[in-house]
Amino acid sequence: MGKCDGRVTLVAICSLQLMAAFQRQVFDFLGYQWAPILANFLHIMVVILGIFGTVQFRSRYLILYAVWLVLWVGWNSFIICFYLEVGHLSQDRDILMTFNTSLHRSWWMEHGPGCLVTPVLDSRIAPDDHHVITVSGCLLDYQYIEVLSAALQVLLALISLVALNPMVTSLLRRPHTSNCSPSTRPGRGRRRPHQTTPQR
Repeated sequence: MGKCDGRVTLVAICSLQLMAAFQRQVFDFLGYQWAPILANFLHIMVVILGIFGTVQFRSRYLILYAVWLVLWVGWNSFIICFYLEVGHLSQDRDILMTFNTSLHRSWWMEHGPGCLVTPVLDSRIAPDDHHVITVSGCLLDYQYIEVLSAALQVLLALISLVALNPMVTSLLRRPHTSNCSPSTRPGRGRRRPHQTTPQR
């Protein structure tokens, strides 16, 4: 039963990861942030494989899922450092998030809670296809919303690693045990008593 409980727990955590990843993917699409969009897409694919590996008890999928979780923690840690501008990281470098293809940034920059957006008309620093805006009155700045979103991804990934560890260990030791509950079919698993005919 303990093995079954671990699998159910891991599937539930993977489902939470999928919901959080889809939510994040939507807002990254709205902000045209191509690097996070690509990373989120890969994350969604690997989490689906992780769910399949958990249900089918496939060691290769679970190991792939575990390796990706480590990379995913590293990526989201970079996102946190990027928006907090740790070290030499700067949000002014659009190439990091948009591959230098546009001037778009986080969707939350203009649509955060309580934000008041004022366009700056006839600005000389704006390209022909973009406009300059000023944002004020935000209850929570966009960079902190992005940091909280990345921190949630890190938390879910670490919880998944903790739940995944005993399952992978069990698979590596006993790779052929895949059933949660033993199958009991009538007529199998029971030995009939040996009948001996009395000798005359």
